[in-house]
Amino acid sequence: MTSKDRLLPLKNAQYCVIDAPFGRLGIATEMVDGSLMLAKIDYLSPSTSLCPPSNALAKEVAKQCAAYFKNPTNQFDVPMKPAGTEHQQKVWRAVQAIPLGSTKTYGEIAKAIKSGPRAVGTACGANPYPLIAPCHRVVSAQGIGGFMQEDSLGLYRQIKIWLLQHEGVL
Repeated sequence: MTSKDRLLPLKNAQYCVIDAPFGRLGIATEMVDGSLMLAKIDYLSPSTSLCPPSNALAKEVAKQCAAYFKNPTNQFDVPMKPAGTEHQQKVWRAVQAIPLGSTKTYGEIAKAIKSGPRAVGTACGANPYPLIAPCHRVVSAQGIGGFMQEDSLGLYRQIKIWLLQHEGVL
């Protein structure tokens, strides 16, 4: 998934952009079978224009994100739109089980779910709910690794470093 793909509008969705310590967060909410649900969270550059939340769920997601930025022990509790393949969901569940302040390698997750490290990395890169399914806690066996399918020292890797520092890992 490229940065451009992350910004594509969703059907029946509302999108807002809030401030974050590392840049901006995009929050998409969408009506699904008559219920308003979180559709995705995007990590955005600091130059992205702010756009305040316009519905109760987006306001709640923004509130819970702000609480997490103040205290990483904050637990997220919002309705999320079902997403991903069976394999991706298995990876995201495994990632959600990584305790705060800890990391696992792509290989450790792969072994636990009987997959391959690259497939785990691909699933992490496709995660529509980063912060909630904290793929930043998945690292390479040789170091921090990439993030959101970006291997350079770009924006997403800098966000991963900030999140791991915030959670007391680095």
